[in-house]
Amino acid sequence: MDFDVHRYRNHFPSLQRKVGDNCAAYLDGPGGTQVPAQVIAAIAQYYETSNANAHGPFVTSEETDVIVERTREGMAAFLGAASPDSISFGANMTTLAFSLSRALSRLISAGDEVIITDLDHEANRGPWQTLAEKGAVIHSVRMTSGGQLDMDHLQSLLSPKTKIVAVGYSSNSLGTVNDLTVIREWTRAVGAWMIVDAVHYAPHFPMDVAALDPDFLLCSAYKFYGPHVGVLYSRPGLLDHIPTDRLRPQLAEAPYRIETGTLNFAALAGVRAAVDYIASFGNGESLREQLTSGMALIHDHEEHVAHYLYDRLSALPQASVYGQPFGEGLRAPTVSFTVQDVHTADVAKALGEQGLFVWGGHFYAMRVVETLGLEDMGGLVRAGISLYNTVEEIDRLIDCVEALKK
Repeated sequence: MDFDVHRYRNHFPSLQRKVGDNCAAYLDGPGGTQVPAQVIAAIAQYYETSNANAHGPFVTSEETDVIVERTREGMAAFLGAASPDSISFGANMTTLAFSLSRALSRLISAGDEVIITDLDHEANRGPWQTLAEKGAVIHSVRMTSGGQLDMDHLQSLLSPKTKIVAVGYSSNSLGTVNDLTVIREWTRAVGAWMIVDAVHYAPHFPMDVAALDPDFLLCSAYKFYGPHVGVLYSRPGLLDHIPTDRLRPQLAEAPYRIETGTLNFAALAGVRAAVDYIASFGNGESLREQLTSGMALIHDHEEHVAHYLYDRLSALPQASVYGQPFGEGLRAPTVSFTVQDVHTADVAKALGEQGLFVWGGHFYAMRVVETLGLEDMGGLVRAGISLYNTVEEIDRLIDCVEALKK
């Protein structure tokens, strides 16, 4: 099946925007994707027809309850979870991670060990580093010069004292995809919880938590064409036994146990619409089948454009490209680079003035920039590919990089 990107671009109202005479090229997807019209419509419709708090004895509240449950069901299908009871919602991934770390801190004793990684976003480092306040010993797995996890180092850190291994599924700065199947085997062997940051993986690959079997996995809907909502998957039966912060009226069982306050119901309507939008690219009888085939189709397009970007940047003598080449294993469609003798902030600003939206800096993956020795350069320039990006946009970016003055 051909991927008609120019037809699909019409689904996104924001793509009509211009910067001067240039069409906006949204290459900032790793920081948050654009939103299709049907997601916008779902949010608007909720406010127009069903705006109410949950669990009330009247029609708009009952409709709100249905929206929440349909969204749990949709995210369970998206992630490959066996039940919507494994799906909890929060303001964002970081907030959920801090809530989870605070709960798990009550099960941590002095001398217990926690493993994080140098490749991760700070949202999957900082919350677990707070466990040092309970006497936990924090270890961080080294990153290789090629942008991979040092798996030998990770294995050497594991011991019977290891209680938590927090690892990213894919690097938001370099696109690296980690071998979580192996890491899961290792964590099981020592009896440690595996906590996965899938924020950068979920927008680009079909997910299957039933096969991976993490203890917890987190992602964010605004990275896959939805609104700002954090999503937590918990292994069936596990969240029920975690001492979360919880007000007395809140239900004590999963998935509600970690949800604090009133959820953003309008945004949840948008999350379900985003799931349905991705499913519309696929085929099959079930929502799960439609999602996995749709994600595979989107991935093939994104990888094609990202591969083209990687190759074109690599051919520029003034550019240095970071992360593994395409074609050498699983890799997210995110390409980061620097331009010789030009500060990263200046590169991003110059591109932005031409309507090419990229990020410059550390993207909250601060240890990556430090490991690569790029602090003085201001970090990395990052271009991320989403389903609406085109090779024509890449050609524009390359032309602008070539034209940069020292």
